[in-house]
Amino acid sequence: MAHTSSVKTVLPEWIDFNGHMNMAYYNVLFDTAVDEVYAEIGFGPAYQKTGFTTYVAEFHVCYLQELKLGDRVKVSFQVVDFDEKRIHTYQEIWHEDGWCAATAEGMVLHVDQSGPRVAPMPPQILEQVKRHRAAPDDLPDTARIGRRIGFKR
Repeated sequence: MAHTSSVKTVLPEWIDFNGHMNMAYYNVLFDTAVDEVYAEIGFGPAYQKTGFTTYVAEFHVCYLQELKLGDRVKVSFQVVDFDEKRIHTYQEIWHEDGWCAATAEGMVLHVDQSGPRVAPMPPQILEQVKRHRAAPDDLPDTARIGRRIGFKR
């Protein structure tokens, strides 16, 4: 199941000296969109008070088209795969005019903060993660999933 965020607008402080959105703010868009879906899954601020939380272990962004001041976008979120301790995610930033500005792939760890150490998710959270897992045919442009950085030789 794919989740789509609320509409987000590129702010003036996100614009760099090149006149487009600085790369750091693509991550802000991806992260704030995750906050919305995390509330559905059960990873909101109240969950952190249970002694458990999530940490991002790895995050890859592909910049496809620049965003500029005032652009309005939505961010999609899908679970590619998961196990009891990890969630593999995929996101896209979509401009209101229908083009994709960036994609991101991440590995999220479920963490027991008393260590901190990676720990299994409780069953009710696993069930919600499962609800957000995309069927393989529903994943967009799978060529962007599982990529690595390097030169083709």
